[in-house]
Amino acid sequence: FTFAFFWGRVIMSMAILGFCLAVVFVALFNGQTMMTVKYPNLPNGVNVFLFFFFMSIVGMLEGMQIAFFAVAKLPANERGTSFFGRKTCDLLFKGNGQNLPGFMIGRQLTVVCSFFLVASITGLNIEPGQGNNIFGIKDGAQKFLNYGFHGAVITTILASITWQLAASAFPIAFLNNPATYILLVFALFLEWTGLCSGAWVLARVFKAALGIQYDEVYVGTPEERMANNHADKEMTFGQDVGHLTGGGFAGHLVGSHDALDGPIQSRDAIDQAA
Repeated sequence: FTFAFFWGRVIMSMAILGFCLAVVFVALFNGQTMMTVKYPNLPNGVNVFLFFFFMSIVGMLEGMQIAFFAVAKLPANERGTSFFGRKTCDLLFKGNGQNLPGFMIGRQLTVVCSFFLVASITGLNIEPGQGNNIFGIKDGAQKFLNYGFHGAVITTILASITWQLAASAFPIAFLNNPATYILLVFALFLEWTGLCSGAWVLARVFKAALGIQYDEVYVGTPEERMANNHADKEMTFGQDVGHLTGGGFAGHLVGSHDALDGPIQSRDAIDQAA
């Protein structure tokens, strides 16, 4: 039963995804998307290219954040196995680690902007009752599609979760990709512009307003947890990655400090001291 239930859901999901993609491409080539309204001079072929291009950009950024947190627990000499992998880690983890949350700011800005364009590509410009319903469906079904839920299904599967699962299992492969370094530099540049710098202040205010403390305050230090028979589960890197179910999502030891507190000792120095 479990086997049939699992694969039944997989088949259902792939069928829905296939239908959603069919809706988008048929609408694109029929001139029935919002791209026709906003950018009427763009050829259909360019719209298709932009669709896959920005979906790939979003997917890479989604996977990068998972890969970055997955390798943060590794010693510096194990974080990258290629030229671009080492350059990515050197840039990401240098200093007090501020580039990691800085990347998250630039990444989010890029993802949001990309999604706005993807939404124009997947959004339908079809008025029900005019005889132009896609695939000849009923007006009620066309009204439902006009809400854009098919675009949400496509972006969730193809531009988000798939990349995250792959990155959680194979984070080093993501780090070694030259596109990762390029996107990291671009995201840090966006953060450097200061467009979203208010997030740093608001995060600090949020932390102070709620009285958030480091994890040691709530669960104790590793030594205290060990004394109370609640020691942290030891997991090797080989056990943590390379598996789509759980790899990379196990997290780091509790109590990691962050860049909101200003300059701190680098993670590499802490690892060397240990």
